[in-house]
Amino acid sequence: MAKKIILGIDVGLSTTKIVGFDLTGGGRCLMEPLFVRATDPVTSMYGALGKFTSENDLSLNDIEKVMVTGVGSAGIKDNIYSLKWEAVSEFDCIGLGGRYLSEFDRAIIVSLGTGTALVYSEKDKAPVYLGGTGVGGGTLVGLSKKLLGMDNVEHIEELAKSGDLHNVDIKINALTNQDIAPGFADSMTASNFGNVSDIATNADVALGIINMVFETVGMVSVFAARNYGIKDVVLTGNLATVAQAPSIFDSLNRMFNMNFVIPKYARFGTVIGAALAGC
Repeated sequence: MAKKIILGIDVGLSTTKIVGFDLTGGGRCLMEPLFVRATDPVTSMYGALGKFTSENDLSLNDIEKVMVTGVGSAGIKDNIYSLKWEAVSEFDCIGLGGRYLSEFDRAIIVSLGTGTALVYSEKDKAPVYLGGTGVGGGTLVGLSKKLLGMDNVEHIEELAKSGDLHNVDIKINALTNQDIAPGFADSMTASNFGNVSDIATNADVALGIINMVFETVGMVSVFAARNYGIKDVVLTGNLATVAQAPSIFDSLNRMFNMNFVIPKYARFGTVIGAALAGC
């Protein structure tokens, strides 16, 4: 039986993510996604395609359709080898991919990239782009580079593991004796970096930056979800895989009665959505 593969490719400025759905036999089987790095988007895209086809023992004849998204896709002018391709809105991909990974009928999908985008996604309806915030991975890296002399996210999150937020942030219980946040006064932030202590270490600052980024994204997401009368928020994108994300968003879940989830393959949400657009 001839193979029937739909590819999704998310072309960034220096990395490309690729995934496939195998529709052979009438099913829809997700193939293991991967990403590659290169010095320019086109090189990165061709490298990803070559690696994916090699690892999955695919020929170009097995590929029925290629769906492309991402900021680097503007550099693609011709067919990809002999394959025709179709551009897909990144916001549509965010919505489709996040809902597929979470299996929710409707949810707010958050794409944590250099900045942060929010999309409302509902079954059998077109995703709706809600806006977002400029606070995201670029904020984390930029502030860390200036304050800590570090710009590698993996190194920053490793440093932050021994940090203490009480040495950088003001918590609610430091401002009042009133029980305005029952059960959360010691963990709810009143001011990010409002209490930078003389004894604050680089680890404390690293954790403070990560916490500020995630709390900002979290609160924007809470407001968006409340506007739609739902609690489910799906976190996708590279930043969703940072080690501190689960605990920070779990805390927001408890404080605001939300359901933030970080699904398997969260970092590949957008490219999975691209492939789904072609299925």
